[in-house]
Parts: sequence; C-alpha cells; structure tokens
Amino acid sequence: MSAPTKAPVCAQEKRMFSPEQLAFIDRQKIPRHVAIIMDGNRRWAKQKELPALMGHWEGAEGLTEIVRAASELGVETLTVYAFSTENWQRTDEEVEELMRLLEIYLVNNRNLMVEEGVRLDAIGDLSKFPKSVQETFQETKLATQKGRKINLVLAMNYGSRDELRRVFVRLLKEYEQKKWDPESITEEEIARYLDTTAWGDPDLLIRTSGEHRVSNFLLWQISYAELYITDVLWPEFDSKEFLRAVLSYQNRIRRLGV
Repeated sequence: MSAPTKAPVCAQEKRMFSPEQLAFIDRQKIPRHVAIIMDGNRRWAKQKELPALMGHWEGAEGLTEIVRAASELGVETLTVYAFSTENWQRTDEEVEELMRLLEIYLVNNRNLMVEEGVRLDAIGDLSKFPKSVQETFQETKLATQKGRKINLVLAMNYGSRDELRRVFVRLLKEYEQKKWDPESITEEEIARYLDTTAWGDPDLLIRTSGEHRVSNFLLWQISYAELYITDVLWPEFDSKEFLRAVLSYQNRIRRLGV
C-alpha cells in the first residue's frame, strides 16, 4: 500500500485558530503537558470502507495539525501514544505497516518540525524496533534538538507496566550497589526514574474514540491529570476538537485527592 501524497503544510502558512476562537482561552490556564491516546484509526477506516491500514495513515496526517494547534495555544509538551507494548500482538502485516508509517512520518515531517520549533523525543523501549526506524528516529531527534516551541514526545513500544518494571530493576540494582534504606525511597525519587522525568506529569489526558480506559498509558503520571474523553475518532480529531478539550480543562476546578 502506498503512502498518502499529502505534502506537509509549510510553516507560517496559516494559523490554527482565529482571534474569535482564542478569545475564549485563558492564557494563564493552558495545560503545560497534554497526553493523548490516539484511538479509532481502524474504526474510522472501517466506516469509510477502506483498508484498516489507511486509518493509520490518516491518523498520522492528523497528528501534524494537533502538534501545531497545541504549540499555538502554548502547550509546552505533547505526549502521544504512538505504539504500545501490546501492539506487537497485531498481525505481522499491520506491525510492518506501522513501522513503515513511523519511519515515513519522521522523514517527511523532519524539516517542518525544525521550522516550527518542535523538539522530538520518545518514551518507551525503542531497542525492539527495526534498526532503520531507530536510526531515522535518532536523526530526526538530532535535527530538532534546538526546537523551543513545543516538545513532541512519542510513546513508542511503551507500556506503563513495562516502564514501572524498568524503574524497579534500576532501583534494585542501585540498592544493591549503594545499600539504600528502603524507607528513604520517596514518590519524588521514583518519579526521577520514569521515562517522563524530563517533562513532568501531564495536566490533561485526552482519549479519542469514546473508550473509557487508559490502556496502560502513563499510569503513575496521570494520577491527578484531568481526563477528557471524546467519541470523535482520531483521524477526525482536528484543531477545533483539541480546542474543545482545552476549554473543558479550563472550566474545571483542579484539586488533589477526591
């Protein structure tokens, strides 16, 4: 299956939001870190009577718009669930296509990320990806390292339980070496070992497609995140839908505990 031929929108070609739309936004209450479970690609394709893999291609195209929208609103970090540890259980054909899609996305959007100040990074265990995907990711990450407008963090071969397993392994190894007092291990200490330590916990978690579960995504980090669930399938989740999510977040009273 050939890749879609849409060309990336040039930087500064258009703004995502009108002054009228932005008038509803409180610039003092922008979520600093937004996480997204991008769900519904295959259902979207089924509704359109298209091959399931076309849903993934369309979903990848939509991510570019959401990164631009988040950046325009002033979001500092956008973390998206790109490939979970459970996704390896899909058919070999679908996994291969997802690997190819990821590689093409990183190549085709590299210059656009640089132009728009996007700094690319990742969480998860990338060592299980094909070497070409790992190399392409590192090349794009290096090219975007000077980006200061927004951090785009791809969760790749990521699962929160696997992340916590890796944290426990590191803590146990260091305990054996340093003979820590186990009672001295605090929540803050554990957080230092999480994949997301550089960006902190999300303020807002968005899930598309209407599913009411978090699917092994950032289980520790979303303890106090605001949840926004929409029935909109990911390929149809555009900048207007993202604005609705942020407005919903701003209309809530955030508090710790229940």
